[in-house]
Amino acid sequence: MTDVAIVGAGPTGLMLACELRLAGAEVVVLEALPERTGHSKALGLHARSLEVLAQRGIVERFLAEGHPKVPVGHFAGIRKLDFERFTGDHPYMLRIPQADTERLLEQWALELGVELRFGARVTGFAQDPEGVALTVEVPEGAYVLQAAYAVGCDGGHSTVRELLGVGFPGTPTTLTAMVGDVELPGLDQPVTGSMPRHTNGVAMQFPLGAGLYRVVTVEFDKVTDRDAPLDIDVLRTAYRSIAGTDYGMRGARWLSRFGDATREAEQYRAGRVFLAGDAAHIHFPASGQGLNLGIQDAANLGWKLAAVLAGRAGEELLDTYHEERHPVAAAVLHNTRAQVALMEPGDKVGALRELFDLLLDFDDVRDFLTGMVNGLDVVYPASGDHPLAGRRVPNTVLKTEDGERRVHELLHGGHGVLLDLSDGASALAAGSRRAVVDTVRARADELGAGALLIRPDGYVAWAAPAGEVTGEGLESALTKWFGPTA
Repeated sequence: MTDVAIVGAGPTGLMLACELRLAGAEVVVLEALPERTGHSKALGLHARSLEVLAQRGIVERFLAEGHPKVPVGHFAGIRKLDFERFTGDHPYMLRIPQADTERLLEQWALELGVELRFGARVTGFAQDPEGVALTVEVPEGAYVLQAAYAVGCDGGHSTVRELLGVGFPGTPTTLTAMVGDVELPGLDQPVTGSMPRHTNGVAMQFPLGAGLYRVVTVEFDKVTDRDAPLDIDVLRTAYRSIAGTDYGMRGARWLSRFGDATREAEQYRAGRVFLAGDAAHIHFPASGQGLNLGIQDAANLGWKLAAVLAGRAGEELLDTYHEERHPVAAAVLHNTRAQVALMEPGDKVGALRELFDLLLDFDDVRDFLTGMVNGLDVVYPASGDHPLAGRRVPNTVLKTEDGERRVHELLHGGHGVLLDLSDGASALAAGSRRAVVDTVRARADELGAGALLIRPDGYVAWAAPAGEVTGEGLESALTKWFGPTA
């Protein structure tokens, strides 16, 4: 018997396991693969994901291995998104292969005491008001794992979602895209500027280091079965047919085929079973948003599930996971569909791209799209109308009795934080919730607030204006997010 069984040991599943374990829950992660493939797959961590890792005190591990820090992003291949215009410690996208992200998260999970089981395929489950019974197949046979809750983090073809019978509406794939990490010995020009569009598709490449390039082709005039045979000859032929050359492509390290199917689960929760990451939403991988979306799903769900398991909050807290994350993913799915439309060949779309390119010269337009891509524009429902309510808390320097501290340091333990900035003018308290909400008194004039209630995922649940700290609304916010006073 375990508290939570997580199906899938990708970035979402590992991040969720760490969040739960940090809060004291017992966790078993079941991964169907016998071992990690080591394939690079996704290649970047955006600013909000880096902040989530910083809130847990482990971001330096990723910064030490990721390279480069990319200050400019793209929308449909138009490279004008300026990450440096956003305030925060990470005004860039960190280039880091998914294999390294998974390895670092797995290392953290093992340090926290998460149990990882590879070669363990979930083939069925049943749930009742008391828990979930998962049927797990392993090379030696099969067994049943009992858990209080289960979470499907098992990708776009999620077995958990299918077994749940949760609808997965959206749009089917309309194109054929391929990706490969290959050598291009004949490429001698610098790789800069926007994505090149050709008359019959898209062919692009960018350097990965050590002589490798990430190559992407998009053919808009055909749909190929994802399971059709794929080797470097197939990728080379597609690239040459689009770009007129293949730059001597050779030495493939990894190849994959994908489409633009865009779907989202109708519900992220069905009783005691949840969906997160690609199991909950799939989309064309434009602007590197998918992996980051999953990590932030995990950061949202983990502390809530742990609070209910510990008896500190009621089941209704778990409903806020769907309420908050479903709209966020829907917005990502919408912008990736728009990007696919802007990438299509043809003069009509070309004229639209030229206009869109001009619009991105306006700061407001550029900032709107940049915040959408890097995850810094997310706002959750919160109490009050303070500008910080519902938004991520800035990692401001605080002046405390123990010296200077940064806000993210207060979140390393996965607790909530009641940050009293009234300079002794108030007597705010978290009541009997001291085990899960740390009260910190400090000064930080630049926050423009008298007090903040910060959730474990770094979002502000309640805020009082500077100089007017009465505590109005605080108790109801504490009760909603951290349970009633004992």
